[in-house]
Amino acid sequence: MTDETYLDDLKTPTTGIDRRNLLKMTGAGVAALGTISIFDTMTAKAQDMSNGASNFYTSDRVTSQKVTFKTQYQTAVAGNLFLPKDMDQAAKNPAIIVGHPMGAVKEQSANLYATKMAEQGFVAMSIDLPFWGESEGQPRNVVSPEAYAEAFSAGVDFLGSQPSVDRQNIGAIGVCGSGSFVISAAKIDPRIKAVATVSMYDMGAAFRDALNKSQTVEQRKAFIATAAEQRWAEADGAGIQHIGGTTLELTAETDPIQREFYDFYRTPRGEFTPAGVTRETTTKPSLSSSVKFMNFYPFNDIETISPRPMLFISGDQAHSKEFSQEAYNRASEPKELVWVKGAGHVDLYDRVNLIPFDKLKGFFDQHLA
Repeated sequence: MTDETYLDDLKTPTTGIDRRNLLKMTGAGVAALGTISIFDTMTAKAQDMSNGASNFYTSDRVTSQKVTFKTQYQTAVAGNLFLPKDMDQAAKNPAIIVGHPMGAVKEQSANLYATKMAEQGFVAMSIDLPFWGESEGQPRNVVSPEAYAEAFSAGVDFLGSQPSVDRQNIGAIGVCGSGSFVISAAKIDPRIKAVATVSMYDMGAAFRDALNKSQTVEQRKAFIATAAEQRWAEADGAGIQHIGGTTLELTAETDPIQREFYDFYRTPRGEFTPAGVTRETTTKPSLSSSVKFMNFYPFNDIETISPRPMLFISGDQAHSKEFSQEAYNRASEPKELVWVKGAGHVDLYDRVNLIPFDKLKGFFDQHLA
């Protein structure tokens, strides 16, 4: 495969970022994400629907249905199954599992990707990660990288049991944090035959080191200590506290990356509040569980996924681009890294004029024969 690709046929440049302040994770001011310099000084505007932003896209060429299936832990994962209307139900068809961004739910980005891939002829299924959305797990918004990875393997179990699916040709797409979770799953599940990530975040590195490795070990230890104190509080009967995620309102001090996420998660462009959850806690993991990410190293042994192929897609303006580059550097062939010229991190959640669906189609056509 081509080593590195630039996609530059974009209509307009996206909003860029000049500098990101430390994101306050707790009252003590511990930062999980650090300072990063990007490409220009413009800031995001609320509900920017440019470049075909279409998170809630539906298609008259696709049917959809809600599904649930069990993990090895016998907990239920919720999904939406998308089928091409013209699909030969008597044949064995290739299938793709799609995971949503960290802190999101399947209705945010994952449904869009699954619908678009179903339009291309694939059986496609978006899933809610455990503890999020309609999937089981209490308390809500818990961080559990192992459970997240298991959800992808459980999705393979489910799809592979469908009479219209070829269980030898099941792939996966992970958007944002799910990119690191699907890599974690694929390392120990060779049934995932091809892996694509989009705007990937290595959630382990993000919490250990922050963006551009701007967090010190002492800051990391301070955050861990704060989470441990919260765990004591919960053991003594206190309620769950949530951290990070997307701010609920913009102020003059809101940093550019938070503005980028706000434009998606806090406006009609992409906002979605699942049943039984308050808007105030959407996108926000629980404080006491978030330290689980410190032990999450998805890129260790990534080379063992070979000879199964990997495709990494990122905007060349994305604040998260370091993670796709690092994964690509460490992965073995066959692999490809695609830079979408002018695109930022969140742009590839829903901007259909920027997302290279043709590249994804070609990748899975080739490797899910």
